[in-house]
Amino acid sequence: MREISALLEDTTALLHTQLDNDELLRFNRTIRDGLRKSRRPHSPQGLSYAILSMKSASVFADMIDPDHNILIAILFYPLYSEGILDIKEIAALWGDDIASLMEGISNVSKFSNRNSAHNQDNFRGLMLALAHDIRVIIIMIVENLVLMRSINHHPDEEWVRNVAFEANCLYAQLAHRLGLYKIKGELEDLSLKYTNREIYKQIAHKLNATKRSRDQYIAEFIAPVKERLLEAGLKFDIKGRTKSISSIWNKMKKQKVDLPGIYDLFAIRVIIDTPREREKQDCWLAYSILADMYTANPARMKDWITLPKSNGYESLHATVMGPGQKWVEVQFRTERMDLVAEKGLAAHWRYKGGKGDSSDRWMNNIRDILETAEAGPMQLMKNIKADAFDQEVFAFTPKGDLFRLSAGATVLDFAFHIHTNVGAHCSGAIVNGAHKRINYKIQNGDTIEILTSNTQNPRKEWLHIVTTSKARNKIKQSLNEEKQRLADIGKEALMRRAKNRKVELDESELMRLIKKNGYKYAIEFFADMGENKIDAGRFLNSYIDFTTRETETEHVSADEFQLIAPKDDNPKDDVIVIGEKSINGLAYKFARCCNPIYGDDVFGFISSDGSVKIHKTDCPNASHIRERYPYRIIRANWSGKTGDMLPAQLRVIGHDDIGIVANITSIISKEPNTMLRNISIDSHDGIFQGYLVIGVTDNRQLNALIKKIKTVKGVKEVTRI
Repeated sequence: MREISALLEDTTALLHTQLDNDELLRFNRTIRDGLRKSRRPHSPQGLSYAILSMKSASVFADMIDPDHNILIAILFYPLYSEGILDIKEIAALWGDDIASLMEGISNVSKFSNRNSAHNQDNFRGLMLALAHDIRVIIIMIVENLVLMRSINHHPDEEWVRNVAFEANCLYAQLAHRLGLYKIKGELEDLSLKYTNREIYKQIAHKLNATKRSRDQYIAEFIAPVKERLLEAGLKFDIKGRTKSISSIWNKMKKQKVDLPGIYDLFAIRVIIDTPREREKQDCWLAYSILADMYTANPARMKDWITLPKSNGYESLHATVMGPGQKWVEVQFRTERMDLVAEKGLAAHWRYKGGKGDSSDRWMNNIRDILETAEAGPMQLMKNIKADAFDQEVFAFTPKGDLFRLSAGATVLDFAFHIHTNVGAHCSGAIVNGAHKRINYKIQNGDTIEILTSNTQNPRKEWLHIVTTSKARNKIKQSLNEEKQRLADIGKEALMRRAKNRKVELDESELMRLIKKNGYKYAIEFFADMGENKIDAGRFLNSYIDFTTRETETEHVSADEFQLIAPKDDNPKDDVIVIGEKSINGLAYKFARCCNPIYGDDVFGFISSDGSVKIHKTDCPNASHIRERYPYRIIRANWSGKTGDMLPAQLRVIGHDDIGIVANITSIISKEPNTMLRNISIDSHDGIFQGYLVIGVTDNRQLNALIKKIKTVKGVKEVTRI
């Protein structure tokens, strides 16, 4: 309690110049009354909340800015989080700004210690989105520094390591991007100390042991260089400092050397004050003076003045052999270059190879305010909001993994973000312990457990629920796959029905009928058939009617039909004799469903336009025609005169041997009065299947040709279709 009283006095002194006497009395009364009412003054790890908050206020005032709103928010927050102080009362007595800061701290604090070290980019975005005020982020950085200072030799070593990882991966990086370099360096050093104390002690011991000699060496190195630069008439400033322990350790690991092998154990930077038109000239002049004094290492020469880095970084780096045969790295740059490297396009964290995201430019603007504001930089930040993150939302899995999605994302988006199969079978979710539907819109910081069901599959209406392109593409892909699966089922059902009824389906006729039924694509038609929206048997009946070009007409006999003669006044001799009385000179066509040729047993079918269609008696459609239209069948025979070549279709099946196609076509070409009109070939798993359309004059010629094709090596079956 004595420590708390002493810290409270120091805190009151900080606020003395910014609050009037009544406000100071009210502040002290609020703090003291709150501490007396507190039922949980310590964290689960035994740290005093009051002491941590007072130290945080002191560090914030010392290292950043003595803004009284921020200091009061830091000091009141433990009492607010415990429920002792009411946010509305705070807003009424102390103002909305302080109340808003405390709410921001509360929002971000809920998600600390949740694997943030392993999700640093996303967790940083979540912090910015929840805080809505950059001052809250700076408060969290300072509080983390105070926490890190307070846990040395804490008995819970695992907890200390977790805090250290979070400080190094999250808060140190945020501090770096905000230009809070002193805080960043201390956080990294403390993190190394708690996670690898042995290494930390070794490096610290060696640095301490060599500090005096190192400082003396830097002074001895700088003195003659400074003298020569002054003689050359240059205006400049020389800085020399030992690098941080964590930075040295990183170099030792990267370069795989011990401490004495580090080139730039200490850094020397020459910053020249010169007009822009003389920048390159003066930097090279300074370098030439150094190279004249000490032997340079050309392999480590880096000229980013002549050719600046793509991020705008300009500097001239040289490594020289200094006194005592020690390598020393010296950097030459102008004040403008230094400003750009530290604050502008080439911010220091970028120069070191850090990975940027959508917060980087925004964070750099904040850093400019921190470094350049003459009075009260925190005041200038009041109206700066995290607008860069209004378009994003961040949510946790039950295991603590943090994901970033676009604003407005739903549970279904989150499920597809995790895995395609999870999204495809998503049936809902448990969000923060409550059941939610798949269309629930995610809020920042939600913990989401996706529920799945094996019976659940993507549906078309899901496209109106998701907002992310990844989820939308996956749903479309799944729907297409499901449509293809149904289409395969539908097509198989139609083929099976056709085979049972011995109906050969013509692809072109089938497509014409499908389009006539209002379908643009066959896959949509067959998918509906696969879902039993279209009956395969009924459609097959429609196909048979369509291919015979029939429409329902009145019930009349073949004798009552008005038969139509050809329009040609001088018709050639007919090869078909039609009717019981051998009627000649009638219009007739050969049916494409069976392609009869001279010599086949045939019959005539009177179509609705009065012409006669000639079918083979064993035509696949013959039984259907006889069953439904017996009254429209008319006798037909060949006249005994052969006519022109007629097409016959053959299906050839065999082994996919080399030259089998060439051998078949060779046989056909050698046959007299025979012509190969079309051929299509398919080969799968070593089996050859070909469809041939051959022009022949009669069936005897065709039968002879079939026998010859069967003799070809590899041919297993030849069938007329």
